[in-house]
Amino acid sequence: MPKMKTNRSAAKRIKKTGRGKLKRHMSMHSHILTKKSPKRKRGLRKSTLISEVDIRRIGVMLPN
Repeated sequence: MPKMKTNRSAAKRIKKTGRGKLKRHMSMHSHILTKKSPKRKRGLRKSTLISEVDIRRIGVMLPN
């Protein structure tokens, strides 16, 4: 059986935390920022954990 390949685009966007959870950055913070409030833009700077329903799908992309 061949080796499982890591999805490189996912590997660059998603990191594992110390406890094994998956961390990602928020979307919607790259352009069209004039109409977004400062409070919303501050919140988009932070990273967040991937939701439980998506963990299995992402796990296939990141086997290692």
